[in-house]
Amino acid sequence: DSVLVTGYDLGTTHWGGYSRFVRVPAEWTVATPEGIDAKTAMTYGTAGFTAAQCVLALQQHGVQASAGPIVVTGASGGVGSLSIAILSKLGYEVVAASGKPHLESSLLKLGAVQVIGRDEVHDSSDRPLLSSRWAGAIDTVGGNTLSTLLRSTKHRGCIAACGLAGGSDLPMTVHPFILRGVTLAGIDSAKCPRDNRLQIWQRLADSWKVEGLDAVTRVVTLADVAREAQAMLAGETFGRTLVQLTD
Repeated sequence: DSVLVTGYDLGTTHWGGYSRFVRVPAEWTVATPEGIDAKTAMTYGTAGFTAAQCVLALQQHGVQASAGPIVVTGASGGVGSLSIAILSKLGYEVVAASGKPHLESSLLKLGAVQVIGRDEVHDSSDRPLLSSRWAGAIDTVGGNTLSTLLRSTKHRGCIAACGLAGGSDLPMTVHPFILRGVTLAGIDSAKCPRDNRLQIWQRLADSWKVEGLDAVTRVVTLADVAREAQAMLAGETFGRTLVQLTD
């Protein structure tokens, strides 16, 4: 049977992240949904699964497409780029925040209606609240960026937080939560409950399926992984990098 595995610390605390064959507990596996093949499933990978979880969190907290702009930080990364594509497909007004202005046209093609610099979501003041701007956000950065987003989110908005590339501290007060009713939804992909996991993969294969994944995907070999990892850490990558394990 064709199955996929993401999360559960595979490749970190458990061996086998880049193996052609691996033995794992049966409950880790998800039957590859009809509508996508193994290549597409792994092009989504953990990043696509995380992006879909973030979108679902916004919906579950009542943030509809009519509510206003949704900002996606770290927009050129795996989670960011796929978040933009999914949100756009569902009719949301997506604003991409990125530190790579040369990728503006690529982000617009993914479905963003506007691309802003990351400085626009970085406020270093000690003001407990900022002007309301966003109906919601998907944040892959954390730190001061997440603090800025929380302070500038509209009443009853929601932010799905899934990363800490910009730091793990959260310098702010409780004012956004108790005066605007803002929700901070934490996204944990590695240990996502199985029922939720199955639901999300079915959506990615069906109503949330991203068309044109090849346009944001580079295919590399196993021998390229170390170099690609360094490029990723240096902020030189865009979209998805798929590792082809066979010739």
